[in-house]
Amino acid sequence: MTQVVTLLRLLEAESGEYVSGEEISRKLNVSRTAVWKQIHKLEAEGYVIDAVPRLGYRLKGRPSRLSLPELLPMLRTHVFGRNLKLMEEVTSTQDELRKLAEEGAPEGTLVIAELQTKGRGRMGRSWLSPAGKGVWMSLLLRPQVPLQHTPQLTLLAAVALSRAISKVVPLDIGIKWPNDLLVQGRKISGILLESAAEDERLRYVAVGMGISANLDEEDYPEELRGKAVSLKMASGQPVNRAELIAVVLDEFERLYVLYQERGFAPIRSLWEAHTVTLNKPALLNTPQGQVEGVPEGLDDSGGLLVRIADGSVRTVYSAELGDSTDR
Repeated sequence: MTQVVTLLRLLEAESGEYVSGEEISRKLNVSRTAVWKQIHKLEAEGYVIDAVPRLGYRLKGRPSRLSLPELLPMLRTHVFGRNLKLMEEVTSTQDELRKLAEEGAPEGTLVIAELQTKGRGRMGRSWLSPAGKGVWMSLLLRPQVPLQHTPQLTLLAAVALSRAISKVVPLDIGIKWPNDLLVQGRKISGILLESAAEDERLRYVAVGMGISANLDEEDYPEELRGKAVSLKMASGQPVNRAELIAVVLDEFERLYVLYQERGFAPIRSLWEAHTVTLNKPALLNTPQGQVEGVPEGLDDSGGLLVRIADGSVRTVYSAELGDSTDR
């Protein structure tokens, strides 16, 4: 643990009370001058720290933006997020992560941005990513699976985010096929997987995740109001984004390990338990044309099983289901 993270924990433990420079110096095993330098590092991250002679230091305020000193101690993962790049502004976290992937970045590498200027979603749509209001991040996977199993990873990501968000915010979250997360029919999150393959095997997968955490209604353009919602709007309380990121990574890593050990079957069961898509009439716009029927479940590869009017079952792997806010 770095000295600046240890210092932050010391100040947090006192709940707004002063901690003497002497005590900090002793616990960090550094000089008083070194303590002063660590204090300034925290201030540079956006923390507000009171310094009073003979009393010491106390934590008065936290940054509205994400910071490594806050985020890193929350991580409980072994791999995911352990190689982490936190950026102020990017065109897209997907673009940044793919550059790192091509340079040989390890599995679990994570790119987080406060602001995306050209965030994108499924079907080439743009993704609203205002500064400091959401979780905009991309995670690198290097799975040893055939290319045709990529849809399984899309569904795995949806289950991971759904379960993680429910642990942080008490909301009833449903998955709309394949990986949109809804609260009372309004979208709170989207997932975009982009892959690179060679010889029919995946080289890597960039998992883009957008979670509308603390947006207010006025942050949304008129055409999205009523279709999209943030966790803050749905729950009435702002969300600690660092905590949310840490829980998402933990849940994602657990399910990814389960997937590697036991295959797709347990992921399929979890997805089917969390979805709002099954057993209701649906119209799917596929690259081959429209399919109308009732989705009944997933096949072994992750395709959606749809029973059509003549009683037969058709498997759909790529389609547009629902309204225009799909990621």
